[in-house]
Amino acid sequence: MNLAEVNRGIHKHKKKKRIGRGPGSGHGKTSGRGHKGQGQLAGWSAPAIFEGGASPLIRRIPKRGFHNAFGKTVASVNVGALSAAFADGEEVTMDSLKAKDLAKGRYDELKILGGGELTKKLKITAHRFSASALEKIQKAGGEVNVIPKKVAPRPAKSRKAAGK
Repeated sequence: MNLAEVNRGIHKHKKKKRIGRGPGSGHGKTSGRGHKGQGQLAGWSAPAIFEGGASPLIRRIPKRGFHNAFGKTVASVNVGALSAAFADGEEVTMDSLKAKDLAKGRYDELKILGGGELTKKLKITAHRFSASALEKIQKAGGEVNVIPKKVAPRPAKSRKAAGK
């Protein structure tokens, strides 16, 4: 291969294919849409999953599992990890855990679990605590602060429903 041949056949300003401009163009009469069928009509385009009338792959393969769109993502941290990362008397919050790379990624709630040993007196703020974690924190002389759950307000009843 020569260096001069690298860009051969590549045109910077390629002319647009002009369809429906007579038989001499090679794309006249049906304008590349063929004879009959749904594809001949203006404005028709196949859906992304369309496979020529065959049952699409997305409908053929079995669906497994369950996905809860309203479920909460819970990050969990063991008390042993807190004991290793924090000094005695320090305050443990979601921001401080993120700073020390103990609770990575996005999550809705933080849960403290009882894995490992806690030897330091810590003030821990989280959404949830396991029973064993609570026991170990209190045994070490630490403090627990539970973040209250966010409760969505209930919609008010309409006047029509209240009048019945």
